[in-house]
Amino acid sequence: MCAGSVPEAFALGAGRRSRPVAEETDASAPVLAAAENCPVEAITITVLGTGEAVFPPEE
Repeated sequence: MCAGSVPEAFALGAGRRSRPVAEETDASAPVLAAAENCPVEAITITVLGTGEAVFPPEE
């Protein structure tokens, strides 16, 4: 699902699992939407340098 919705950020790897294209990327609106819509919450987004959680938000 991720690779289909944001192919510039995610690609299918071994075992047809989605992987980030780059180790670091901007948290653009499409990337954030992919994280929010991931059915297994497999995407985490953090601020580079601080490690502060952007998604999923800390409770």
